[in-house]
Amino acid sequence: MTSLTIKLPESLRQKVESTARISGRSVSSVVRDAISSSLPPAPGGLSLFERTHDLCGKGKSGIPDLATNAKHMNGYGA
Repeated sequence: MTSLTIKLPESLRQKVESTARISGRSVSSVVRDAISSSLPPAPGGLSLFERTHDLCGKGKSGIPDLATNAKHMNGYGA
């Protein structure tokens, strides 16, 4: 891990130190978590499936071969 020096207003420094003391964590840990939670995910992070896996099966039609069976495609596209 590398070090980073930042300047904070006194009130924010007190909040960080208080949070660290109350939670039993280090100041560095509190600051790392705060920064991590406020930044957007890194590009190329999660795949579309990983971001939407909780939605899979939500629109279940009950027809297992809906996307692959030609009889379900009658009237589409032509």
